[in-house]
Amino acid sequence: MERVVKFLKDAGTYYLATVDGDKARVRPFGTVNVFEGKLYIQTGKSKDVSKQIHLNPNVEICAFMNGDWLRVSGQLIEDDNREARKSMLDAYPNLRGMYSEDDGNTEVFYLKDATATFSSFTKAPETVTF
Repeated sequence: MERVVKFLKDAGTYYLATVDGDKARVRPFGTVNVFEGKLYIQTGKSKDVSKQIHLNPNVEICAFMNGDWLRVSGQLIEDDNREARKSMLDAYPNLRGMYSEDDGNTEVFYLKDATATFSSFTKAPETVTF
């Protein structure tokens, strides 16, 4: 999992794909944090992406950097633990202008049953699970 986190952080932006009814939805994200040994992302409960995850937690993340890309599929599980939200916001203090661990809007999700595939145009794919 450490290699996945490093790639996502180094890439800076990754794209999260969710399902909205029978349509795919993809948007850029930038938050990734490890808390209690799990990979977390963050969003706001008021956003459509949150509603989509709650209806169907199966997601895929994709990031590209320096000719390599990473795809991570799995389920996002909400963690309503205040400490999990605080850990994320402490890792991304620039978000504190919009979010607070106690605002009733901030939510964090961890990846469950994740499969990550590192790919390149010049190397064979490598897959890890966590």
